[in-house]
Amino acid sequence: MADWDAGLYLRFAGERTRPAADLAGRVDVSAPARVADLGCGPGNSTAVLRARWPMAEVVGVDNSPEMIAAAARDFPAGRWVLADLATWADGPPFDVVFSNAALQWVPDHAAVFPRLFGRVAPGGALAVQVPVHFESPVHRLILEIADRPGWRDRLAGARAALRVERPGFYYNLLRPLAARLDLWVTEYLHDLADPAAVVAWIRGTGLRPYLAALADDTERVEFERLLLEGVTAAYPRQADGRVLFPFRRLFVVAYRAGR
Repeated sequence: MADWDAGLYLRFAGERTRPAADLAGRVDVSAPARVADLGCGPGNSTAVLRARWPMAEVVGVDNSPEMIAAAARDFPAGRWVLADLATWADGPPFDVVFSNAALQWVPDHAAVFPRLFGRVAPGGALAVQVPVHFESPVHRLILEIADRPGWRDRLAGARAALRVERPGFYYNLLRPLAARLDLWVTEYLHDLADPAAVVAWIRGTGLRPYLAALADDTERVEFERLLLEGVTAAYPRQADGRVLFPFRRLFVVAYRAGR
């Protein structure tokens, strides 16, 4: 898969950072000493954690060299680690293991979530946010376009790139392990300029594996043309010409028993 484009990702930095702030604000750990931000991207979520817990050591972890480079450039005082989230381990346990919109790219949540919970210190928390837009128009449109005869076989891997389960899966997985478990779903209504902005948003995240699997730029342009056509119909302009883009996210905070 092509590497991440930090500039494109940060085009919607405010909208992408808000769920991180909402998640951090709900974590009931008063004075953590060590905090890990898994899938830190260009460092926008890590900045939220530093503001939330200014006395903590905060480590940003990502598997994208481009994202780590952007984070180190914009936040040179931070500690940034290039690592695979599926196998990450870093010294003693952390008081907060945090991940905002990253673990949907990591397979086998049945193994990964308990392993990450095991990296939490007594009295700490695992705090995760992942997108859950299973039934959203843009998600359905991408799947429909990818299922066209000329692309169906080549894009099979792209269709399986995002790994997110239903809320009950995470409840059943973590409830036996956690002293306390907090789950909720929020639908954000993002105010975007036009349908093209919706396509640009998804190009920076969920569309990446599809575009990477296509043969050339001609195919990529055609895929995006078809997607923009569908998005224009599915997301009508408001009275001022702008577009409301609903986006649902699942939040999970699992607390480890204290000492």
